[in-house]
Amino acid sequence: MKGKEGLTPLWRAQRVVSGLRGSLKSQGLEAPFVGRDRELRQIKDLFHGCADEQKAHLVSVTGIAGIGKSRLAWEFYKYFDGIAETVYWHRGRCLSYGEGVTYWALADMVRMRCRISEEEEQTSAQAKLHATLEEHILDPEERGFVEPRLAHLLGLADHQARDQQDLFAAWRLFFERLAESYPTVLAFEDMQWADASLLDFVEYLLDWSRSSPIFVVTLARPELLERRPTWGAAQRSFSSLYLEPLSSQAMEELLTGLVPGLPSEVRDRILARAEGVPLYAVETVRMLLDRGLLVQAGPAYRLTGPVEALEVPETLHALIAARLDGATAEERRLLQDAAVLGKTFTRDALAALAGADIEIEPLLTALVRKEVLGVQADPRSPEHGQYGFLQDLLRHVAYETLSKRERRARHLAAAAHLSAAFAADEDEVIEVIASHYLAAHETGPDAADAAEIKEKARAMLARAGERAASLAAAAEARRYFEQAAELTEDRSEKATLIDRAGEMAASAGDPDAARRLFEESIELHEQQGDTHAASRVLSSLGRVDLFTGRRDEAMARMERAFAVISADEPDEDLALLAARLALGYWFSGELERAAERAELALDISEAHAYPEPLTLALRAKAGVALSRGHAEESGALLKRTVEIALDSDLGQEAGNCYFNLSDQCFRRDAYADALGYLDEALALARKLGNRPEEWAVLAERTYALCMLGRWDEAQAMSEEFTQEQIDAGGVVLSLLQTGVVIHIQRGELDGARRIFSMFSRLEESTDVQERSMYLGSRACLRGAEGRPHEALADGEATIEAGRALNISAQAVKQGLVEAIEAAFILGEATKIEELLTSIETVPPGSRPPYLDAQARRFRARLAGDAAGYEAAAEQFRELDIPFWLAVTLLEHAEWLAAQGRAAEAETHLDEAREIFERLEAAPWLERVTAAAAEPKAHVPA
Repeated sequence: MKGKEGLTPLWRAQRVVSGLRGSLKSQGLEAPFVGRDRELRQIKDLFHGCADEQKAHLVSVTGIAGIGKSRLAWEFYKYFDGIAETVYWHRGRCLSYGEGVTYWALADMVRMRCRISEEEEQTSAQAKLHATLEEHILDPEERGFVEPRLAHLLGLADHQARDQQDLFAAWRLFFERLAESYPTVLAFEDMQWADASLLDFVEYLLDWSRSSPIFVVTLARPELLERRPTWGAAQRSFSSLYLEPLSSQAMEELLTGLVPGLPSEVRDRILARAEGVPLYAVETVRMLLDRGLLVQAGPAYRLTGPVEALEVPETLHALIAARLDGATAEERRLLQDAAVLGKTFTRDALAALAGADIEIEPLLTALVRKEVLGVQADPRSPEHGQYGFLQDLLRHVAYETLSKRERRARHLAAAAHLSAAFAADEDEVIEVIASHYLAAHETGPDAADAAEIKEKARAMLARAGERAASLAAAAEARRYFEQAAELTEDRSEKATLIDRAGEMAASAGDPDAARRLFEESIELHEQQGDTHAASRVLSSLGRVDLFTGRRDEAMARMERAFAVISADEPDEDLALLAARLALGYWFSGELERAAERAELALDISEAHAYPEPLTLALRAKAGVALSRGHAEESGALLKRTVEIALDSDLGQEAGNCYFNLSDQCFRRDAYADALGYLDEALALARKLGNRPEEWAVLAERTYALCMLGRWDEAQAMSEEFTQEQIDAGGVVLSLLQTGVVIHIQRGELDGARRIFSMFSRLEESTDVQERSMYLGSRACLRGAEGRPHEALADGEATIEAGRALNISAQAVKQGLVEAIEAAFILGEATKIEELLTSIETVPPGSRPPYLDAQARRFRARLAGDAAGYEAAAEQFRELDIPFWLAVTLLEHAEWLAAQGRAAEAETHLDEAREIFERLEAAPWLERVTAAAAEPKAHVPA
């Protein structure tokens, strides 16, 4: 080089071996990263796409043990740790106790962000959580919603979640707010051990946070797909990477990079045994290291002598067993203790199992040096400073070497240590403690203290069930309750636990399992002569019947339960049952019984301050008032119910009330007000992450938008719904009416037929609301197709089907208008008079303003009454229903023209034209043009 004498050494970076400033560097040598460049590049590209496009993405990395999943994630971490952009990294590991510990990996991620260690004192942990939320969630209301739910996840505070969405919404919001600052990565390890609720949350997060740069990476063995075959399939942004065995060339490069100069015969034997699994090659090198045949020399290992006679075990399992055989007796015993604690563990926990007679520090140092154990060096991790097996297979093999008696003793010691270490907050680890006691019971059912251990296992499993239930992890809670029930001989206690399992099955959407469990619980209670407890469970069984559409059977069961429970001291159970009966009777039109049950529920709820039954009873009372024609009373009750529900954190019930308020606005044709209530309901549904509720609200909004003349918005919203969403049921009927009406009035008959066909299942429906909406829309379609006889028949059928719904129901209003239009075309004066009279004889306070305006329009057409047209137009104008205003103006103009008053008609035609142009109502624009060009060409029938 210029200005330099002699040779200048040049260096080339071969690989990254740690994070910034040497953080997280492996204690031993790290094998070369080989054969996975394509996969790493793909993950990098997907991450940058997520960050650049502000779209969430899930990458599922799957492969057998030892294939390189963790190494791939480590290389990805080192990549973005070294780039200029800031990335929020979160890592969580699923525990292998039982079928997973509820949300453990997610809680680890939150602790990591808040810098909370697993054993941190509660007051300090709460302060760190609060400070983190103040930094990232600026809105005090949002922070107030998120903090108690995150604190509950971490075991720092109690919060009884009524449903999963309540918690998921808060946890999702936390990560969304992080992602507003920087791209956020969530890396879940050992996902094959994940609890079902954690899998639900990941899918929920990807669904609801799709417009946030949240990058989720999951590492799992193939067992995950056996447990959940549809994993990731429903996500729009999902990539799956299955790691195949490495090629022979890549394996040879890996082995040569670790141990240059290894004799070819030994190398070939290792490669043949490894079959492309990198862990096998690495563990073989570690075995050579254990035996003193290798020493570190710079960036690689060097042989200390000949190894031609080396016997290479045939399987990875045998290889690891051989490594353990090569450890000293003290090291082996310590590893067996550690294996009972799990993949990672604290020094104190290990010391508790090892006993005071063993000095564990030198042994831990030796095992780290031999690369059997590692130390968590990430200062941000809640596991910082903990030891862990470098490979879970090492832990598994070490555990297998224990006899049943040895396992039992160690599980009991582990349970005792955890109970003492987390004495102030035992619930945080209650599932782990329960798993240790259960394992101890199963490995020593005939031991002298077996009965005592069995009872401890039962008690801890029941507490684990309550902890999981409080986190709305219904599947996990049900499993714990059923396990606890198997361990008790007390029939009353067993009945109570099975009842709790039934409640969890119902919450998880498994009505068949819930029914079976409830029936078993009822039988056990009855065998004990406890009719009151049996009746309480019977009321739960009635709710399952309601959920599955067996309304008559449900009401009968719930009344039988009520007859017994009402003899008890009034409590929340009785209040809830009475409120639910009130709602059921209101739905079936039994208003007196509904009112009676609602009053009882209100008496108990107000006396004891029970918010949930109070809101249900008030909603039932509002329904009864509406059915009796007291719309103002009903509206006032619902508005107060919304306030109570929101103050009591009953978001779902508040959403129900907003929905009912919007329906009342529909009935009195106040569509702008209805839209306001629906917007509130939509915000709540999205906050809680309730997809069916969101669909229902969006569907209802299309009707309000249609009536308000915002057709493009309504049609765009309708087009987003899929056949699958429509077939799923729920309250999406307005899509049918809105879609058919807008397409027809725009002259798009094929579009109207397509929408109508999407609801073909309703043709055989016995549900009054579904049947009337279907018939009303078919009347509209048949009228547009020039089939007035059928349109009239369908219109009258709609009126008949909707008789129980009241004349103000939107389907009934549509059926009446379509029937009258068809009767005009057919010239059936008697039928026209009959239908108009059915509107005009409704008392003014109960008559829908929309139908009143339509009746005036039709009367004006019959009588040739200019004042009638003007009154109808003015009423449509006040209601802000532009389409029917334009129709009325056009008909009035046509009548004026027919009377030779064309000049007076022009103003009406101009306004009608402007409205129809805005609505893109092509057939009506043609009629306006025809009326303007040839004033006498068309006269209303």
